[in-house]
Amino acid sequence: MRAHVAFTPAEAESAPVGIVVDVLRATSTIAQALASGYERVYSCGEIEEARALRNELGEGLLGGERDAVQIEGFDVGASPREFVGEPRARTVIFSTTNGTRAILQAAALCEEVLLGSLLNLDAVAAAAREREQDVEILCAGFQGTFALDDAYCAGRIVELLGSEETDSSKAAEAIARAWPDAHEGLLARTYGPPGLEEDVAFCAQVSVLDVVPRLGRMVQGAAEIASE
Repeated sequence: MRAHVAFTPAEAESAPVGIVVDVLRATSTIAQALASGYERVYSCGEIEEARALRNELGEGLLGGERDAVQIEGFDVGASPREFVGEPRARTVIFSTTNGTRAILQAAALCEEVLLGSLLNLDAVAAAAREREQDVEILCAGFQGTFALDDAYCAGRIVELLGSEETDSSKAAEAIARAWPDAHEGLLARTYGPPGLEEDVAFCAQVSVLDVVPRLGRMVQGAAEIASE
């Protein structure tokens, strides 16, 4: 079993198992939504694709952001805190700046795709270990570039996998060890818009969810994600 980390989607390689990481905020939000009882989340690359899919399905909560701002006309943004509590629908149709596009990239490259975050850290690492296959940890990054928060989470996953490592996975693990406290690790990032302090604190919670989001199928170009 070998673990490799792609720090941006452009660096991603094919593998039997892919773990997509977008700590701030897509994979954290999807994990929270499924843990709260939403049945499925459709990850869409573009805004109009999300709107078209809801029209096609005839139901679903539209969620998403561009540059951390809720998309005009959508029901909710992309904060995991918006998905705490009773579900407002069975389905979420989701489109974000970085994360949902990374999910679609992983779907094209990997035989199986899981979603990882700090919130479900132990659960997703355990699920990957059970596969006993090579793992590609795909960081969503920030607008196509390296994102420290995703690299940090990837390193935390590598620590738990205990697998053969590549240079990139060793680098991610070194980043994770630099900040033993997850909140400090996420706050160390130097990019992204202000005003996400409460979401950063929420997403820094470690292993508070047992859910493992998994790609089930593609529907109208969207990745359908449900709990394992």
